[in-house]
Amino acid sequence: MTTTIALPGPLVLAGLGKMGSALLSGLLQRGLNPAQVFVQDPAPTAAMADELAQKGIAVSALLETLPKQPSVILVAVKPQVMDQVFPPLAQLAGPDTLVLSIAAGRTIESFARHLPANTAIVRSMPNTPAAIGRGITVCVANPHVTADQRELTDALLSAVGEVAWVDDEALIDPVTAVSGSGPAYVFLLTESLAAAGREAGLSAEMAGRLARATVTGAAELMAQSDQTPASLRENVTSPGGTTAAALEVLMGREGLGPLMTKAVAAATARGRALAK
Repeated sequence: MTTTIALPGPLVLAGLGKMGSALLSGLLQRGLNPAQVFVQDPAPTAAMADELAQKGIAVSALLETLPKQPSVILVAVKPQVMDQVFPPLAQLAGPDTLVLSIAAGRTIESFARHLPANTAIVRSMPNTPAAIGRGITVCVANPHVTADQRELTDALLSAVGEVAWVDDEALIDPVTAVSGSGPAYVFLLTESLAAAGREAGLSAEMAGRLARATVTGAAELMAQSDQTPASLRENVTSPGGTTAAALEVLMGREGLGPLMTKAVAAATARGRALAK
């Protein structure tokens, strides 16, 4: 059963890139009143304005006035333009406003310095499957976020997939390394599997088709199963069979496990270096 999202005040959406657009689409499907949505984009196009106007949504380069103080300021702009975009937005915040960020690398403190004291701030990290409603977003809240605002965050972000919480903001960096960057790892696995198939003699078309269907099919099987990934792997591995022979390589000392550990560690370190 889908829960309709109702807000006492406006929702200001800053940024209408891929993630912002995915969230807006999901929220409208959840029944959010378009008249409550105000889109602020650093460079709104005529086509964007026309498309949103047809849905009853206002868009501008700068929101100077609103009918009332926003319930939510949802920040979805790229980190590179955050210093230009966010300070004017911060002036809209009232005592009951929730600031919800999905911007990579931007800390709670980087928002708090522009906001009134005690403003509720949630930093979150979604991933690209949110574009099809199959994402997962991990959140961390500052001490001023109320229980109701946590529930509101869940309702907003669940419009594009699962929602999880951590208590320590430092954990957002490994979250980014696992789920934020993780889709790219899966895409690379698919590329590598197809390339291996070509090396084994398959045509490029057949190898690519097999790799793509296998990865997406296995992912859906895992999504629909209550078994662990390890159990699913064991279920398809016959002792002495072809899968066991391949896994002996992939699970070796220099196999996929150690490589993935190094990859996630590298992404985590980079995230910490980029954080502001």
